[in-house]
Amino acid sequence: MAESRSTGQVPSDLLDAIRMSQDMVVDATERLVDALQSVTASITTPGLPKPEELVANAYSFTEQLLESQRKFAEGVLEATKPLRSAQERPAAEKGGKK
Repeated sequence: MAESRSTGQVPSDLLDAIRMSQDMVVDATERLVDALQSVTASITTPGLPKPEELVANAYSFTEQLLESQRKFAEGVLEATKPLRSAQERPAAEKGGKK
């Protein structure tokens, strides 16, 4: 059975395109590094954090931020639950006609 656009084909196609473009950037970066390696061997960067540390710190921060946003969104949903519950009740319970 083919997946409809509303059930996930578009996000799946988008993720595939993103992965493909990321692979292309990594490949191009590797070729650029190969070409520039002899020039940069003499360049030093004292006192700067290692690139791996920067990436790890950035992702750690992003994970914490995303978790905070999730808790915030869940809190808002919980706070508005009484309003949403009233709207979700069947018409007969609300005093409406069957």
